Amino acid sequence: MAIIIEPISPVAFSVFGLDVRWYALAYIAAFVVGYGVFAWLTRRGECPVRLSKRQLDDLLTAVIIGVILGGRLGYVLFYDLGYFLSHPLEIFALWHGGMSFHGGLIGVIISVFIYGHRHKISSWSLLDIMSIVAPIGLFFGRIANFINREVMGRVTDVPWAVVFSGDTPMPRHPSPLYEAATEGLLLFVIMYCLYSYTGLRRRPGALAGIMGMGYAVFRIACENFRAPDVQIGFLLGEWLTMGMLLSLIMFFAGLGIFIFAIRKK
Repeated sequence: MAIIIEPISPVAFSVFGLDVRWYALAYIAAFVVGYGVFAWLTRRGECPVRLSKRQLDDLLTAVIIGVILGGRLGYVLFYDLGYFLSHPLEIFALWHGGMSFHGGLIGVIISVFIYGHRHKISSWSLLDIMSIVAPIGLFFGRIANFINREVMGRVTDVPWAVVFSGDTPMPRHPSPLYEAATEGLLLFVIMYCLYSYTGLRRRPGALAGIMGMGYAVFRIACENFRAPDVQIGFLLGEWLTMGMLLSLIMFFAGLGIFIFAIRKK
């Protein structure tokens, strides 16, 4: 048995002949909700940084640039470099999908450090707050992946396996929904509780390190249900994928940041 789903058009609606895609709506929702949560957190008494409305707007702009440039370049470099070298104009075709979270994370870190240096604000403290907001973007992004039938799961016979009518008849794990639940909702709850109910927010960088480790653990777990990228396949045997490899690197980077933050006086 499997859950049969009618394919959803990647175009949510059209305005004056312009197609608005679910992928774009996911990013808009992520930035709008994330901005609201970030602003709310910075207004709370225990927040280690204070930002004016203009500073928040400037930070949002920097983060958007970091996410888009980093996410796209990360996908190009990590997942399909050969194809994009042969079709360089496709690099700019964001509406075709293809964004790397790990690349987007690097882009955000770079943009936040540049912003913090220019405004003389602790970049690590900003990243700590950003670590609470990031899972919100992951949640919306994975929902868009499911709608677009991207990065679907491996073939399975579990009762909740899904089959999209007109696609391959093989039932598959709805792995984007697994990632939305773990990397998105669950990680957000964990990071919010650590920020609100522990003293880690007074250790700049500690929460950012935990978020890196937490995402890596959830991503590696979900990769066991997710089909490997067609253009890459497995990197080792039939278990190591590119997502796992990048997440392993991310885990140890997060661990190093966490240890540094805890030991720093």
